[in-house]
Amino acid sequence: MTEETLGPVRKRMSETDEKIIRLLEQRADLAREVGKIKQNNGVDVYDPARESLLLGELEKWAKDDVLPVVYLKAIFREIISACRELQKPVTVACLGPAATFSHLAAQSHFGGSTELVFHATISQVFDEMERGRVSLGVVPIENTFEGSVNFTLDRLIHTPLKVTGEIYQRISHCLLSTESGLERIKKIYSHPQAFAQCQDWLRRKLPDAEYVDVSSTAAAAGLALHEEEAGAIGSVLAASVYGLGVLAEEIQDHPSNTTRFIVLGNKTPAPTGKDKTSIIFGTSHSPGALYRALGAFAAREINLMKIESYPLKDRMWEYLFFADFGGHETDGIIKDCLADLKGMTTFVKVLGSYPKSGGSL
Repeated sequence: MTEETLGPVRKRMSETDEKIIRLLEQRADLAREVGKIKQNNGVDVYDPARESLLLGELEKWAKDDVLPVVYLKAIFREIISACRELQKPVTVACLGPAATFSHLAAQSHFGGSTELVFHATISQVFDEMERGRVSLGVVPIENTFEGSVNFTLDRLIHTPLKVTGEIYQRISHCLLSTESGLERIKKIYSHPQAFAQCQDWLRRKLPDAEYVDVSSTAAAAGLALHEEEAGAIGSVLAASVYGLGVLAEEIQDHPSNTTRFIVLGNKTPAPTGKDKTSIIFGTSHSPGALYRALGAFAAREINLMKIESYPLKDRMWEYLFFADFGGHETDGIIKDCLADLKGMTTFVKVLGSYPKSGGSL
């Protein structure tokens, strides 16, 4: 392949790149204009409904055989992130330190231009949001194999914050180290959940290694960096951030291991037509109480996506129920359902209505 062949194509590519830059500059100017309008009308910069609709439109506009939609969405996620920051900087609190799976989830949803603020616990993320120190928060709520995250459910019962979005993050564990091979590994650091999710692989590949629990997979990577014959279970991002090599990839026992995260905000997003609503409700301690409550959904053929009992910590043998269902709280049929539900229960709290993610548990 000669320069004579490549030259004309590369020239056309450069010309195309320049056109893309001019168009991006036009989009940036429009974004600033939108930001001024939002500011004058007291509207939040982060608009999950609008962003969800735009990413959905890409599937209609794209020629998948030329540029697959999955790549186009990744590109536009960054364009949206940059334009959002031009309107007004957004800060997002999530579990840290850098390179945790919470970091990955927040970055995948908000893009690389958004400032992420790391905190050591789920409660600290809620606290920062409730005190108005950050714009948004991201916390885990359930995992395909570990179940619900009780720290998050505890706070959702009492918080004034709204669930404004959801993120499905596939959990892909790697063995990270500065060593050159598995045979050199004598000690492994990681979070207890990561060990639990990789126990079959560890039993087969490194049965004699010492396993040391630490606060996060990112903290594990930091320890492995400074210790000979040591490794860490963490993400590919952790390898990049901490300068470690990847000795083995995809070591989790279940390839479909996924964590669902929720986005915390202060305002309910507008309906998109593809929404989910999350609620908490309580029933009287009497036969058939839950059955009657669920009848409010069945009678209207509302898709109940999840229901989970949750024991009240201060009342022996009494429970609340967390539920997710299709639709937006402003939809007529959902309004009717919630009104009906309030007459059949002792307590109902709408946690939020938000665009459904394409992922699933």
